[in-house]
Amino acid sequence: MSDLARTTKSKPRAGSETRLGLVRRARRMVRALTEAYPDAHCELDFDTPLELAVATILSAQCTDKRVNEVTPALFAKYPTAADYAGADRTELEELIRSTGFYRNKASSLMGLGAALVEQYDGEVPAKLDQLVKLPGIGRKTANVILGNAFDVPGITVDTHFGRLVRRWGWTTEEDPVKVEHAIGELIPRKDWTMLSHRVIFHGRRVCHSRKPACGACLLAKDCPSYGLGPTEPAAAAKLVRGPEAPRLLELAGVAEEVPERTVEQAAAKEPSA
Repeated sequence: MSDLARTTKSKPRAGSETRLGLVRRARRMVRALTEAYPDAHCELDFDTPLELAVATILSAQCTDKRVNEVTPALFAKYPTAADYAGADRTELEELIRSTGFYRNKASSLMGLGAALVEQYDGEVPAKLDQLVKLPGIGRKTANVILGNAFDVPGITVDTHFGRLVRRWGWTTEEDPVKVEHAIGELIPRKDWTMLSHRVIFHGRRVCHSRKPACGACLLAKDCPSYGLGPTEPAAAAKLVRGPEAPRLLELAGVAEEVPERTVEQAAAKEPSA
């Protein structure tokens, strides 16, 4: 029997957990995520704050992998905010067409370029209240830019993040801003940016939306939703994705119960967006 199976009787139950208990549990889970994903990072390729802003706008309803395929040519053609402001719409749309919603995204990129030129001498500002007023940039995008381009701590509440923190019972809020504030009260500010990356990594690799790999999850002992997915280690291991799979299975204490071939297959799978 795996360590995961032995811990299922002590799961936190809704309404039975004190505030202090929630804080302690959440921070235990953060420590486990830190061990599991020490190299978690923004999976969009960029070199400058402007490139990150552009890539993040393109990532709406699109995979990071697809965005990273598009941006090298885009960044080469439009290296400055002024270039986006003066872009030929047809050419710009064609370059970003494969990311989806390309007409709206082209409008956002051209509007962003114009606003940066007019208001900030072509530079991306490093303040939340200024970023969210720019075309194409909402609070989520602003936090991505702040945390990854300027090292200003921020919580990025994307689909994965919101889904996981609710599944873990860290909050019941649905509104992204309320989720951000709720998690910010549980976790020290210095950890916010890396927490966002690690939760997103875990959502893409283990805690999937429809069928989480519960039986191969290192957070099982602290997760009130344990059992939503298969709990048998071998079945769960098949759901774990990405190059970290062998390490994740080892940390979950199930590696010895899973056939080596299954581990290899899991590691070969690319994490979904």
